[in-house]
Amino acid sequence: MIDTSDLVDNLVATLRDIPGLVDEMAGDPERIYAYRDQYPVIDNEYRNGESQRSAQAATSRKKWNLTKRLTPSQLATLRAFYDARNGTHEPFYFYDPYETNPKFSYDPTGVAVTGRYVVRFNTDWSQSVTPGRSDVQIELIELA
Repeated sequence: MIDTSDLVDNLVATLRDIPGLVDEMAGDPERIYAYRDQYPVIDNEYRNGESQRSAQAATSRKKWNLTKRLTPSQLATLRAFYDARNGTHEPFYFYDPYETNPKFSYDPTGVAVTGRYVVRFNTDWSQSVTPGRSDVQIELIELA
């Protein structure tokens, strides 16, 4: 069976290697990230091969995956924020940079609703360290 998340991750890595596309993202390849719509479904499979499915929600549930190279101070700030949310437990506002106006902006007060989603971290903390930099991979999931 094909793992679609591996396909998406490979596509994002390939897109980050295209110079013209990176130039369109203001020279920042990390602005190219994975975004998915998930349609939650309850699926019951029976012995005779039949299945019964029903939707759990009327709309999709959005997910954002991002791997970002951070300086030590940026890493400490993000880790403090992650810990303050108790990891995957406490929700917060996230502004999808492609949906804000102007693009790649956000409202630090949380008042603006354009592009704003209530999300939580969907993965445990994961980082890899190289001299002077750390790569962090996070996934955010929209809450209903």
